[in-house]
Order: sequence, then C-alpha cells, then structure tokens
Amino acid sequence: MTFPRTRMRRLRRTEALRGMVRENRLHRDDLILPLFVVEGEGVRQPVSSMPGVHRFSVDQVVTECKEVADAGVPSVILFGVPDEKDARGSGADAAGGITQRAIEAIKSQVPDLVVMTDVCLCEYTDHGHCGLIEGDTVSNDSSVARLAATALSHAQAGADIVAPSDMMDGRVAAMRTLLDDHGFEETPILSYAAKFASAYYGPFREAAESTPAFGDRRAYQMDPPNRREALREMRLDLEEGADALMVKPALPYLDILADARREFDVPLAAYHVSGEYAMIHAAAERGWIDGERAMEEALISIKRAGADWILTYAAKDIAGKLA
Repeated sequence: MTFPRTRMRRLRRTEALRGMVRENRLHRDDLILPLFVVEGEGVRQPVSSMPGVHRFSVDQVVTECKEVADAGVPSVILFGVPDEKDARGSGADAAGGITQRAIEAIKSQVPDLVVMTDVCLCEYTDHGHCGLIEGDTVSNDSSVARLAATALSHAQAGADIVAPSDMMDGRVAAMRTLLDDHGFEETPILSYAAKFASAYYGPFREAAESTPAFGDRRAYQMDPPNRREALREMRLDLEEGADALMVKPALPYLDILADARREFDVPLAAYHVSGEYAMIHAAAERGWIDGERAMEEALISIKRAGADWILTYAAKDIAGKLA
C-alpha cells in the first residue's frame, strides 16, 4: 500500500494516539541514582559542574535516599569519597570506611531501597588511578585482590549489589570467588563490562576527587573506536560470574548497548554519565535547548537501545514526571 492510502501520520494526531502506539516507555523501575558520600555531618555540598547534584555526608545521604524511595526510584549506587587517601586505597575496604557506613545507615533507615556500590580504587587512592601502582603502571593482578576485598567489605556492610568499574582483567572472577567463600553467594555483581576511556567523565571526577595525578586511564579502560572488543569484554565477565552488564558512557555508545542487547540475555545497564548530564544542563541554561525534553529524550534513547537499568543523575527528577 502506498500514499495516499498509507498515511503514517494518522496515529500521530493526538497525544492519546501517540501513547497507544508508543514502542518504548521509561519506568521508575528503570532508574538508578548515583550518590556521592563524603565525611562530616550535615553536609549537602553542590557539585558545581552538575546542577542539581550534591555530595552528602552519611546523615544527609540517608535523608536523600528516603526522598529517592518516596519518588519511586528503586535503587541508588554509592561512590564514597574519604578525607584521607593513600597509595593502596586503604579506605576502599575499611570496615568503618565512608562507603561502608553509608551502606549500613541507608539499609537501616530505607531497607527496601536497593543499594548498589561502585567498586573501584580511584576515589580512595592519592594518585587517582583505579588500581595499585607498580613502577609507572597500574598493576592488574595486585589490584584485583584489593578490588575483591572491597567488594566483600561492601557486601558485609549490607550492599545489595556490587558493581566493579575498574576494568582490571579477572576482577569479576576474583570477586565472585571471595564473595561465595564468605557466604555472599546471593550478592549479585553488576559489571562495568564495557567502560570506555571517555572525555565525558570530567564532572564526575570533580565530585569524586578522582582525577589521575599522572597519566590517564587509557591503558585499562576501553579504546573508544572498538566495538567487537566490547562484546568480548562482556562475554568474559559473564563467564567469570557477572549477573548483569553495564555500558559506560551511554549516549556515545548506544551501538555497543544495542549489540549487547542482541547478544546477551541478561540485565543490561547503561550509565548516563556526568558529562552527558552536564552538557544538557549547560545548553538549557543558555536557552539553546529545552533541557527537560532533552533529558527525557536522552534517557528514552538509552532505553530504546536496550538498557534495562539506566544510571542517571536525573533519576529523581525524571521519576517525578513518570506515571
């Protein structure tokens, strides 16, 4: 059938009609809110490069999590930022560390909220790299042991899901083994399986105080031009015991996300990262775009590409607009 008998506009005439034929929808259950936790009390510190985003002390992050749960967002992911850092990231797996205390406080006050934790060393090391330094390089194998210990400490504090973001080889297997050996065989691992060495992380590094003191992360994060390699990374992490996979960043890598959706029948997450979020706000503040519509359009594109979970700093605001 051809025009004029076929008219694609017929089902676009009204909002009600458009809603009836809409192929993808955002749901509150899709959303995960990243939160930064710092030392102190009564701290609610704005992040200058991410409008609407704050760093919270433990008492204030509990208050925030209550609001998040009331908004219908089912999950948060925590990034701990300690005052004291050293070369081995000692605070990462400390029993009384900032992240561990935040987990315990949130789970005691908001027990039904799913608490995920970022498992990496970059927020805890004085050099800002995701692993331990040997000579002038990031050591893979010694870093894996530290990362596994960090994942275990998060599980012991009550984390519902641990999410390694470091991109060291073999870290998922090491975490799965250590968790299982200590009775946490029910704790899922969400692997940042395809994490690219991206220019979109700048605002996050301000919030997490994790800018590398020297060099960069291109020797362990993925090279942006590589597509097939991303699937190999994901396949390996599943073989090592990952329960869910993540693509980071989201918008510049929707092709990777779509590839993963076709290839793997597991939950897929995508991280709508700080730079993506900040660019929308910056353009909106200048009157160049409708920021609210642009944010919603960005998130639905991630859902359309195949994500089950979307990590976004806009989660709380977007949830308030969803039925």
